[in-house]
Amino acid sequence: MSTTTPAQRRSPLGSKDRVKTAVAAAVGTSVENYDFVAFGTAAALYFGSVFFPESDPLTGTLLAFATLAVGFVMRPLGGAVGGYLADRFGRKPVLVGAMLVMGGATVLIGVLPTYAQIGVAAPILLVVIRMIQGLAFGAEWGGAITMAYEHAPWHRRGMFAAIPQSGNPLGIALASGMFALSAGLPGDWKWRTPFLLSAVLVIVALVVRSRLSESPEFQEAVATGKTVKNPFLATLRNDWRSILRVIALRVVESFAYYSTATYLLSYISERDPELRSTALGAITAASITAVVVTFLAGSLTDRVGRRPVYIAGCVAAMLFAFPMYLMTNQGNPVLVVLVFVIGIGLIHAALTGTQGALLTEQFQTATRTSGASLGYQLAAALGGFAPLIAAALVGAFGWPGASVLYLGAAVIGLVGILVTKETWPRAERERVAALVEAERNR
Repeated sequence: MSTTTPAQRRSPLGSKDRVKTAVAAAVGTSVENYDFVAFGTAAALYFGSVFFPESDPLTGTLLAFATLAVGFVMRPLGGAVGGYLADRFGRKPVLVGAMLVMGGATVLIGVLPTYAQIGVAAPILLVVIRMIQGLAFGAEWGGAITMAYEHAPWHRRGMFAAIPQSGNPLGIALASGMFALSAGLPGDWKWRTPFLLSAVLVIVALVVRSRLSESPEFQEAVATGKTVKNPFLATLRNDWRSILRVIALRVVESFAYYSTATYLLSYISERDPELRSTALGAITAASITAVVVTFLAGSLTDRVGRRPVYIAGCVAAMLFAFPMYLMTNQGNPVLVVLVFVIGIGLIHAALTGTQGALLTEQFQTATRTSGASLGYQLAAALGGFAPLIAAALVGAFGWPGASVLYLGAAVIGLVGILVTKETWPRAERERVAALVEAERNR
């Protein structure tokens, strides 16, 4: 359903804090993603031997990815709680609280004793901390995107909602780059250092986010009595179809990323250990590329609508499912870099750049954060199992098993966008453009 009704906003040009809010949301999102993705990178490269040393290599990898997946299982709960609080009491407090919890959990991983030091308690503690990370990360996304979207000019909501989405690959680039730099450190410092340095990023993000103003749409909803007592239940009761659409739309993006950045990294490291540093560098380069592409994709949706861009991303993912492994299997460093740039820098970025506005526009102001967060994080919980499922399929069928998994997720995404109505059609774009022009001429 469209959410661009003029009565919802004080001005079609957005709030005076529109740029500051979008940038602050992106800073926080980048830190959250740094923290969350650092775990995935460590799981692919180190945790199998550090926390599950008595297992054979394949079992150790599966256990490490299972621990990774636990965080994703917790994300829907975090999204439900964070969405409820954001729709009931405001977007800003949730952003600050989620950052504090995520930052604390990440630093704890950096000082966590290993299996060799405390035995089975080590992987148990790792799982508990990962669960806390999942809760915090689940609460983060909806508030950040909603804040940027609701502060934005009506005709540039795709672009502004893509700014915090651009924080996702930025955080990924920081995490991958840090692991590449720390690879030469002795012993456990290879994986501990990136987690410990997260404390600096968290402090910066907290300072930035604490200075944000509350969403003007939320303030208006409060002033006019349009909030609901229990936004979570209201969303489930009234918008369950929209939640299902969001899940389908999100599955392709989530699987596309974690099948590439996490599982493919592990696949390359085991198949060609000498290419591990190349793959890490490739993820960093691809993520930097994705920062720009994400922003451009969001901007493009303001001009042509949300559906065309998302359809293109899903089709590209379908076409790339088998070539990504055919190229990787050559063992050529150039092709390895190209695989990550295409998979993360182009395909994944096109999807994430569109999602900010597309998923938000499925819901009204009173339940927007709850609905978008719940659907987004439920799909993320499924995507979190992508590395685990891919590893199991490759163990049973070879690399084509991972390609089929990637292809299946892309098909689900394509079906999802084909059954989703355009939320920013030409008629609405023209109507809003006229309102914006009139406002500028006042």
